[in-house]
Amino acid sequence: MGILKKKQRKQGDNPALEMTPMIDVVFQLLIFFIVTLKQEDIFARLEVCRPAPDPNAKKEEQPEDLLNIQIYNTTRLGGEGYVLKGKRVTLREMDRQLTRLAGFSKNISVIIKCTGDSQHSKLVLLLDICSKLGLKNISVFSL
Repeated sequence: MGILKKKQRKQGDNPALEMTPMIDVVFQLLIFFIVTLKQEDIFARLEVCRPAPDPNAKKEEQPEDLLNIQIYNTTRLGGEGYVLKGKRVTLREMDRQLTRLAGFSKNISVIIKCTGDSQHSKLVLLLDICSKLGLKNISVFSL
């Protein structure tokens, strides 16, 4: 009994690392970070060097890049119609303002905000004007 025998290794498969659970964990982490990431965090840390506006240019020659339009009905603002730049305007005035702005650039972004009780025909008329003027960057939201 004085002889010690060496343990013999079983000749089996080499141990392998299972990839399926690791892939599951990676996808769960990816989804977690995508869902919890706030958009303003990205934009707050971007360093963008934009050119300064031309001091010699007239104020009227520099149109807005973003135009907010609101369509409302009687229950919200005491009448029905459109709000452009914080002022109530008629469809004819809206057409005139959009024509003037489209003359500067067709790339102006137009955001149309509709109240829940606004008439669909008002939205269709406004979209017809934008289409007639060739404005392509249009977003429609419901309030």
